[in-house]
Amino acid sequence: MKKALIVWGGWEGHEPERCAGVIRDMLRQDGFDVALAGSTTAFADPAIHDLSLIVPIMTMSKIEREEARNLAAAVESGVGLAGYHGGTGDAFRDSVDYQFIIGGQWVAHPGDIIDYTVNVTRPDDAIMAGIADFPYTSEQYYMHVDPSNEVLATTTFSGVHAWWIDGVVMPVVWKRRYGHGRVFYSSLGHVAKEFDVPEMRTIFRRGLNWAAR
Repeated sequence: MKKALIVWGGWEGHEPERCAGVIRDMLRQDGFDVALAGSTTAFADPAIHDLSLIVPIMTMSKIEREEARNLAAAVESGVGLAGYHGGTGDAFRDSVDYQFIIGGQWVAHPGDIIDYTVNVTRPDDAIMAGIADFPYTSEQYYMHVDPSNEVLATTTFSGVHAWWIDGVVMPVVWKRRYGHGRVFYSSLGHVAKEFDVPEMRTIFRRGLNWAAR
């Protein structure tokens, strides 16, 4: 049986415990044995090298250097990693080792909660199959991103809330490799109710399964 670890905590505004429960149930339905941990110390455990998948939900938290290094080594060896929004994309701001794994870092969400469009750029990819462009209401993440990411969906900034980024096309969903490990990220999912959006939920669920070895 595939084994997954969800590590949750950090800023409560992102409802980490509720979201961890949503993802736990999703993974169990897909045949995973799922464990949850509430501290970054879980990343230092040598046993994570035997997992199929790790899901960090740790917005604005800190990670110790040895924890980050063990996590990086596990992913490099083949353990999958998947995550979403700030829980993964704004988890450990001072850890370049971690950011190298994820392939991006949140830096702004002009206008806070707004209406915007998610544009599917790779309809031929299995993660995006059957999903067309869709409207979304949440924080529109402006991120610094790794050019090696394989981008599956984007969004375009209007400039209404920050005029100097008018027309900027920003990755929303991507997948990448870190050594032998598969890494999946989606910037969608500010709070738990966003998992009720069919497109968001489908993309993320497929991404979890794609990342898992």
